[in-house]
Order: sequence, then C-alpha cells, then structure tokens
Amino acid sequence: MCRWAAYIGAPVFLEDVVIRPGHSLIAQSLHATESKTEINADGFGLAWYGEREEPGLFRDIYPAWSDPNLRSLTRQVRSGLFMGHVRASTGTATSRNNCHPFAVGRWSFMHNGQFGGYERFRRDAEMMIDDRHYPHRKGATDSEALFLVALGEGLEDDPRGALERAVARLEALSRAKGTTPHCRLTAAFSDGQRLYAVRYASDDQAPTLYHRWSESRGGRAVVSEPLEGGELWDMLAPGTFAVFEGEEVWTEPFTPVLQAVTA
Repeated sequence: MCRWAAYIGAPVFLEDVVIRPGHSLIAQSLHATESKTEINADGFGLAWYGEREEPGLFRDIYPAWSDPNLRSLTRQVRSGLFMGHVRASTGTATSRNNCHPFAVGRWSFMHNGQFGGYERFRRDAEMMIDDRHYPHRKGATDSEALFLVALGEGLEDDPRGALERAVARLEALSRAKGTTPHCRLTAAFSDGQRLYAVRYASDDQAPTLYHRWSESRGGRAVVSEPLEGGELWDMLAPGTFAVFEGEEVWTEPFTPVLQAVTA
C-alpha cells in the first residue's frame, strides 16, 4: 500500500516533511514499517497551495528516493498546506496520470488502500462519475475514481457526507462483483483552506493514520507513519473523519451506508 504525508499550518519548506525527518516520506518509500508493502516505488507526487487558488502539482513515475528534481523542489518551495504521496500500485499501470495527488479546481486528493477486485468492476465505477467531472478522468486507478465520484456527490458543500456516499457506492460494487477486502482506505484532501482526512475499512484492518501538532513549526503533520521516532503522535481511530484547520481538530464518525446505495 502507498504512504503519504500532509501538512497544514505556518508555511514551511516541503523538505521539512518530505525529505528531512528520520522517517520522512522519502524514507518510507524505501522502508515503510506499517504497511504490507515495504517498498513504494511506483511513482510519487506533491500538491501544494501558494499564491493561487488551485494547487501546484508535481508527479512522476520514478522512485521518489532517486529523483533530484524532487529534492530540489522541496528545498525551494514553502507552503502552509501541502500533501505528498509515494505509490505502491495495487494493479494499475505506473504512469503520471496514476500518481497521486489528483486535483480538480481548488481540490486536491490522495489515497492509500484498495477496493477489492477493482479490475472486475472498473467499468461500473467509471459509470458512477458524472458528466461534469468525467473529463478530469485521466488515469485508471480506483483512487481517482473515488475522488471524482465524491466530487459528483457534493464534496464542495459536504466533504464528509460526499466521501461517505462515494465510498459506499464503490464498496457496494466490490461486495457485488469484487473480492475481499472490500474496502481499506486512508485519504487526505483539501480545498486550500482546510485539510480533511479519513481512516476506514470494511474489515478490522484499516491502514494506519497519525497526526501531530508542532509548537516549534506552528503546524500539524498528518501521516501514514510517524515521521520521527520517540515523538508523541495521535492515531486516528478506524471509522473516523477528521478536519484540520490551524491548531484545531474536529473528528466525526465515518460510516458509509451500503443499504442506502443503489450500485
């Protein structure tokens, strides 16, 4: 499974999360410790917010640890809200269009996990993307499909509810046509003002998700795995949706309702 990290708070250089910590996102791309996939070498990506409403994107297909452009960019770019992702494919091709984060307008999105047997119901999932958002379908992943379905479900006005409905629809497809595990996910997404994150699974094996406020930086990291050993990190419980804004954190239950869905 993939590894990812996000940050919201006072502007910092991207390398402070992506490169410099002892167990940074780059370190996790080589040696993840809380994932069934230790090596995450099927591409990487960054999304960051700066002077414009829409996020900047940098994505490529190389292993994150070997790309000098990534190191150079993270040393120079400072942002108060950004996300980074290293990918371990669950079946789709290694291509830029399949690398996270994905972006539509001011929204950015990244995901770790899977909908079991996606290749068996991929066409059905494609049909769930509405006409307004289908032109943004560039890749072949379940992650991008989830993002676009959620946008169609009203992500801009109801982030938690829209994602619950999107997850429920795709999980229902997995139950009808796919395999177990029907859904395992952590995801982070943003509108440039707030950072949202979710941890959920249809079984008892939800991927890990942590967060920590740093007084010295004046910001919060939200991560698949702690960036430094020995520091106090808060784990988000399974079935939880979280909203991060400044130093504040709000959490709510995340409960996709399958019986209310017509797949």
